[in-house]
Amino acid sequence: MHKKRIIPCLDIKDGRVVKGVNFVDLIDAGDPVESARKYNDLGADELVFLDITATKEKRKTLAELVEKVAAQVFIPLTVGGGIRTVEDMQLILRSGADKVSVNSAAVKNPELVKKGAQAFGSQCIVGAVDADKKESGDGWEIFINGGSKETGIDLIEWVKELEELGAGEILLTSINADGTKDGFDIEMLKAVTEAVNIPVIASGGAGNIQHFIDVFQQTGADAALAASIFHFGEIAIKDVKKELENLGIPVRIEG
Repeated sequence: MHKKRIIPCLDIKDGRVVKGVNFVDLIDAGDPVESARKYNDLGADELVFLDITATKEKRKTLAELVEKVAAQVFIPLTVGGGIRTVEDMQLILRSGADKVSVNSAAVKNPELVKKGAQAFGSQCIVGAVDADKKESGDGWEIFINGGSKETGIDLIEWVKELEELGAGEILLTSINADGTKDGFDIEMLKAVTEAVNIPVIASGGAGNIQHFIDVFQQTGADAALAASIFHFGEIAIKDVKKELENLGIPVRIEG
């Protein structure tokens, strides 16, 4: 059985780590290079590095900053934000990322996922998806541009398409749960993990260790991502893993 992964996320704006609630009200949470080094040492399984304003501001991810972060970590690094072309993907991978995450650009140009997978392999392409309940209450739709623009596209149809296009992983963020610390969106995650055969990273809503237990016991998520609870020292990654291991949930333990 594959080990479940615990992944801190570094949301970057203007070269700093930030964190907000429901994608807004951002506050400063530190230096990305220092944060990356810290998480590498604290037992994180991977890191996700998202330039959250890159797409909105029509700006490419800062490759120099990726290089600095990559130099500090010896765990897989996923980078997203403003990646619109295969050339952008190549730049980020050459800068030291192990995987690239595409969100808005993939919705606008699905062929980007296919071409990226063909060029670099599916294992390098992460389909990032921001979703929320449909107004009808029946199912979910995906949003783009940092969760600010609705698309009318059905979540389940889209994740299936991402898998068919060649994405090797889905990073699923619940807009409604993001930053609330009220727990992951179990219903949404169950629906997505049952719809695809590729790994799914749960994102949005982690507030305590029980939330990590719930997401692995109640859904098919392969990894759980969190930001503020790790950034501000509310929960230690090693404590999360210890509790998971005690419950028979397979995790990577250091030492």
